[in-house]
Amino acid sequence: MLETLYRTHRYLLEHLGEPVRRSLMDEINWRDRLIGIKGSRGVGKTTFLLRYAKENYSPCDRRCLYVNMNNFFFQTYSLVKFAGEFYRAGGQVLLIDQIFKLSNWSHVLHECYEKYPMLRIVFTGSTVMRLKDENPELNGICRSYSLRGFSFREFLNMKAGTDIKPVTLRELENRHERIAKEVCACCNPLEYFEAYLHHGYYPFVLEKRNFSENLLKTMNMMIEVDVLLIYQMEQKNLNRIKKLFFLLATGGTGAPNVSQLAMEVQTSRTTIMNYIKFLSDARLLNMVYRRGDEFPKKPARLLLHNTNLMHVMMPGRVNKQDMMETFFQNAVCGKHKVNIGDRSSTFILDGKYRYRISEEVPKRKATDVVYVSTDKQQGEGQEIPLWMFGLLY
Repeated sequence: MLETLYRTHRYLLEHLGEPVRRSLMDEINWRDRLIGIKGSRGVGKTTFLLRYAKENYSPCDRRCLYVNMNNFFFQTYSLVKFAGEFYRAGGQVLLIDQIFKLSNWSHVLHECYEKYPMLRIVFTGSTVMRLKDENPELNGICRSYSLRGFSFREFLNMKAGTDIKPVTLRELENRHERIAKEVCACCNPLEYFEAYLHHGYYPFVLEKRNFSENLLKTMNMMIEVDVLLIYQMEQKNLNRIKKLFFLLATGGTGAPNVSQLAMEVQTSRTTIMNYIKFLSDARLLNMVYRRGDEFPKKPARLLLHNTNLMHVMMPGRVNKQDMMETFFQNAVCGKHKVNIGDRSSTFILDGKYRYRISEEVPKRKATDVVYVSTDKQQGEGQEIPLWMFGLLY
């Protein structure tokens, strides 16, 4: 079987396209022995693993091997035993896709780590997985990272042929005028922004298939496979959680009416809150809390995870302000804590930085608020164009 998997590995590398190089590739310490890459379905985890292999090993180099736990072989053959065979044959890096398909995956990884000290393992899994807090045997030995969908920066590089580098939030605040001039010297970002909001977040935009139908299929798989499998939900509850998601996705971005939702879905308030958390873990929703609050309290606002989901769930009916706030929240939440704002702001980041997302910027500005303008290409002073927050990763 090892030879068969080598042939598959070689074929996949030889036929791998040249997608956008993800910035996460340079953030990972690849010398670590056990690395977990989490990401929602559809963000390109498989391509990410194969891209790493192609950048560092030739397709015929037997020191690196990609395997997918979808292969029925691993239902009857121990992954620990297989890793040992690969290791003894000179293998150095084992890339394991969809590790959560194994029921005892955390124990298997720990055993491989202990038995094969010179073997490096990189594995992918769903965002619904808990790598450390629910698997103490991985504490101290596993480094975990999150792979997200395309940022606007990555989408812009792909579509406009640019080579824009990511910036930090502080750099954006202090140098946004200069950064905007540099970007605009290469392209007009607003020409691509609307397309990104509609269909730019998921890498399968590169595939020659209907994007909306592909995304609908992916969303259903997130619930039917990832949520049900990992949380071990009963099949009879599938329609309830799907109905809840539709009600939340189309019911506005305010605080959910948990009692009303419980009546409509015909379940308890506690179950509704648990389902909302599951949908958030699957990266279908974003829960935004007031400062000091957290789950299991009710969030102050519920947003869809990204704007592409909005266009699929509410085609032709997307509220522009909600869409811009969804984009901003999605762009910053990877590296910053996002809370609901106060009277003068839409969001508060990291407990102290205030941002107001608005089409119209007031003439009298509060000194401690950054004003995010939704339609401008170039900002000035406290006013930063919204598209620029898509440069953060």
